[in-house]
Amino acid sequence: MSSFLGLQHKRDCKFKQAQRAERIRALPAVYHTPLLAEDRKTLATPVEQLVKDVQSGAMQPLDVLRSYGKAALQAHAKTNCLTEVMLASAEDWVRASSREEEEDDDDDKGPINLKGPLAGVPISLKDTIVVGGYDATVGYSGFTHQEQAADGAAVRLLKDAGAVPFVKTNVPITLLSFESTNDVWGRCTNPHNPAYSPGGDGVVDPSPACRRAVTLVADALRAAGHTVVPVGPDGGQEPPNSSSSSSGIPAVPDPYEGLRLAALLLNADGCQTYESNRRIGEWQDTGARQMRTLAALPAPLRYLYYLWVRYVRRDTVWAGLVRDWGAKSASENWQLVAQREAYRERWFQWWDAANVDVLITPPNATPALPHDAMHDAVSSCGYTFLFNLLDYTAGILPVTRVDKSKDQLPSGFSLRKLNGVAQGALKHYDAEAMHGLPVGVQVVGRRLEEEKVLAAMKRVEDALGNNKYQLLELD
Repeated sequence: MSSFLGLQHKRDCKFKQAQRAERIRALPAVYHTPLLAEDRKTLATPVEQLVKDVQSGAMQPLDVLRSYGKAALQAHAKTNCLTEVMLASAEDWVRASSREEEEDDDDDKGPINLKGPLAGVPISLKDTIVVGGYDATVGYSGFTHQEQAADGAAVRLLKDAGAVPFVKTNVPITLLSFESTNDVWGRCTNPHNPAYSPGGDGVVDPSPACRRAVTLVADALRAAGHTVVPVGPDGGQEPPNSSSSSSGIPAVPDPYEGLRLAALLLNADGCQTYESNRRIGEWQDTGARQMRTLAALPAPLRYLYYLWVRYVRRDTVWAGLVRDWGAKSASENWQLVAQREAYRERWFQWWDAANVDVLITPPNATPALPHDAMHDAVSSCGYTFLFNLLDYTAGILPVTRVDKSKDQLPSGFSLRKLNGVAQGALKHYDAEAMHGLPVGVQVVGRRLEEEKVLAAMKRVEDALGNNKYQLLELD
């Protein structure tokens, strides 16, 4: 039985990759030609102007789609980033919608609202998002051959706003990793360096490159006239026992508590949910495998491991995560939920008292990691994990690149002196090898503040001026 399931897994993976290749091959010839000057002009057009041009008829949505489609296929050829290629369907949606717009038939609107606020904007979706007529595999071979009957809510909203879904992009199996790798679609690589993943807290200090990115943005915003003050669990400037920084901003609630609560709640079932979808022989993310191994340890053995980490290694951070790992009873889960809500309340009170507009943080402790580094870095995602736990709005934008001359670890740096979470994150940091990789910042607002966060991200780009990040040029 196990050998049969293993063979079925391989067959399904082979089928999906062949299906993707055939969908690309069968596209109209225009998609297989180099980018023309007109394509590059379309790709360089700001989205707000593109929408106006589509609504006014100055640009045709089908031409916009084809320019974006050609760019996506070129990116895929370099990085293996695409999963479901929906360009053929997208062309049908655009044609049908354009016809209805021309006929001005209010009773029979096309699938896409080409008068909406996102009129004609091609949009890529993660492989988790449900689009009618296509699989949503999340990287599991067991979810292949399950074409969805209808669009999910997110896709319906996007189409109603005028957006045109045209491709889906690769994700980590389990969605618990920085690496977009799985057996169904293969390994997605970083366009700047194929040896690295594309990337996909207060517990781990940011690496020099990530710290420099935040400093770069802070200095640019100050120069543009904005008030920027440091914040953190120590108030940003003062020693850990201080209640506020010299700027008067109170210390934020302990980010480590947020990481711990998020990790325990996410895996409260002992990692059974994501493991139950994995077939025999299916590749498992190295970080997820480590979490599963810890969860499967008998409680007495896990407690002995906790004691060794806490009192022999003297690592209170990693010990605190290990101690309560494993499946939770219903009562224990309710207690964790209560702790989460209390933690959210402390953050709510902090934000009211601090009276800040947004936070600028690193997205992660390091730039993109080498492939398979998640075995070590699985617990180091606190900068994003924290705001997921709080249900806050966050957006990430690249601002600079790793510079081997500026971003070396300080002299005297010792990995062994760090806690276990920080060791896993910084073990693979190498400014020489990472030279040229993009480094971003995370802009964070409160719940339901998407517009404010997007506006703040635009302010960051404007403040950087001529120093703003330049995207890779397509061939």
